This record gives sequence, structure tokens and C-alpha cells, in this order.
Amino acid sequence: MKEKKIDLSTETKIKEAARVVFYKKGFSATRTRDIAEEAGINLALLNYYFRSKEKLFEIIMFETFSAFVQSMAVILNDETTNLESKVELIANRYIDFIIREPEVPTFLISEIRNNPQELLEKLPIKQLLNNSVFFKQHHEAVTQGFIMEPHPLHFLMNLLGLVVFPFIAKPLIMGGQDLDIEQFNALMIERKKLIPIWIGAMMKAK
Repeated sequence: MKEKKIDLSTETKIKEAARVVFYKKGFSATRTRDIAEEAGINLALLNYYFRSKEKLFEIIMFETFSAFVQSMAVILNDETTNLESKVELIANRYIDFIIREPEVPTFLISEIRNNPQELLEKLPIKQLLNNSVFFKQHHEAVTQGFIMEPHPLHFLMNLLGLVVFPFIAKPLIMGGQDLDIEQFNALMIERKKLIPIWIGAMMKAK
């Protein structure tokens, strides 16, 4: 049997098109024809490279979550930065990232809800949470009396919630205050300075 020859540039073009469409529409509302049109190719060529929408979605979902987790791991396991610096880095990097990729938060949340067990099996989430430098530094700060809240998950959930939730609620925030996208993004950029202040105040509160 003749081996199928793969054109990596076409394969990459299809994956990037799938990423755009899946982020906007999610799995159920996306048709393979939508992806082919976004990639500027015919449907037969898409089917030649990727036999099913399910396969493409699995690739995009895993790559998106993997990139998020790996980026988070780099920050949380950096022994050269303290807790305050880690909070600033997370706020800065992820606000900038979501402004560039505004559809990612709802995509991630949808898949966390739909496929939690699969994500836990494929991604090193438990190791990241339980063995990170971040958690060790939090424990030390609690022991030394610098942080009053003893559970590191509260610390991390508060931080991620402050970063991500406004983007999830963007349509309500923009519509409720008649903001355009430039005004909304400016508001989010202000939060890069405010979030570390808020997190610091929350964790020191009795």
C-alpha cells in the first residue's frame, strides 16, 4: 500500500483554522465545512488529512490545555521568584494572552465541564498543584505568618478567578456599561496592577 504523504504546511493550516473555529463555536456548532472554509481548502482535502471532526477537536483541545498548563507550570515552579512575583507574572501574562485570544477562556471552561476525567488523565494537573514551588512558598509564608489563609488552593483560585472571570463575563460587562472592545481591554490592562494588590490584601486578611 502506498504511504500517505503529508504536507505539513497544509496540516498546520488546517489545525490553525480548526483552532479559530472551535474557539468561536465549540465542538457541537462547528462543521468540518466551516474549518475547510476558514483554511481556504476544499472539504475533501481536509478529510484527507483529518478523518473526523472529533480527531481534530481532540488535537486542538489537548494542545490548548497543554500550553496553558505548561505555561502555568513554568511560573509556579520558578525557584528564583517569590509569591508576589508569581502573582504579578500570572496576572500580566494571562491577561495579555486572553486579550490576544479572547475565545480561549470559554473554550477551556466548556471542556473542563465536559471532559474533566480525560484532562486529568492526560495532563499533569495533580503534580502541578501538589508539588509546585508555589505551594511550598505559600506554606512557608503561612508558617511565618505572612499569609493568614492556610489553604493554597484559595490563593490560586482567587488569583485565576480575578484574571479569567471578567473575560468570561465580557458580553455582560461591555453591554451593561456600553463599553467598546478598546475600553474593555483597557479596563483589563488596569487589572494587571490591581490584581496583585487585591490578592495581597485578601491573603493577609484575618
